[in-house]
Amino acid sequence: MSALRVVIVDDEPLALDRMKALLGEVDGVEILAAASSGSDALQSIRELRPDLAILDVEMPKLDGFDIVEALLHHRAEPNSEPPLFCFVTAYPQFAPQAFDQGAVDFLCKPVRLPRLKQAIERAKAGVEGREAVARMRDLAAQLDVLRQRRTSGEDRSIWVPSRGEMVRLALSALQWIKAEGEYVRLHATTNSFLHRSSISAFCNDLESDGIVQVHRSYAVNRAHLKAIRGSRQGMRVVLQDGTELPVGRNYRKAVQALASKNGLAGSPAPNPSQIP
Repeated sequence: MSALRVVIVDDEPLALDRMKALLGEVDGVEILAAASSGSDALQSIRELRPDLAILDVEMPKLDGFDIVEALLHHRAEPNSEPPLFCFVTAYPQFAPQAFDQGAVDFLCKPVRLPRLKQAIERAKAGVEGREAVARMRDLAAQLDVLRQRRTSGEDRSIWVPSRGEMVRLALSALQWIKAEGEYVRLHATTNSFLHRSSISAFCNDLESDGIVQVHRSYAVNRAHLKAIRGSRQGMRVVLQDGTELPVGRNYRKAVQALASKNGLAGSPAPNPSQIP
């Protein structure tokens, strides 16, 4: 058969670059597009009509399942052949459970070359067997089940670079965030990580996970808040480990509302620590 035509989708630039490099090691693959958002992915898939779409499951706004759902309900031509789908997930427990629900494969991060080659071979077999329409129908029927399996009992996490590789950071371990140019420094319970994102975009994406911006340069995980305090220097938030961070003037009302909601107003504060 001719080369397998592929669109890859991941909101993490490093993960996207890694997938491009890995696919470059696989024979018989043509990368048509690499999209970093769900909306870009939809456009690329609709316009280019790939044989295979490799979709990151955990993405803001439109995730991998949302993309499938959108394609199912808004296909450009009812009789056009849809792509096969290979999902990439951060949850090793999720992939085996979800496999054979319509996707040609599920890959766990960090993706390894031998496993990717296996997924590509499955996709090639699916294209030759004209399985795409049947698989998309099966997948559409299982989307709600897959969403529930992904979120039930799982500690949400993100993938971040560390010493030349991608590691998973559980959001429950993330304490506070500091803006550093085009990056954010993620301070976790045992380590810190440099992640490529603006602080506003990072907070918007993880708002539902309790990440709250309190200053133009700082954000906190609501689960790690201990107290809100006021002084001549202004309002400050205090974390469980004693770290204190300033509250920006434009964020005071939001922080006060957060304090009332979480019963933090008037809580005693520990001795202040230095802000890096």
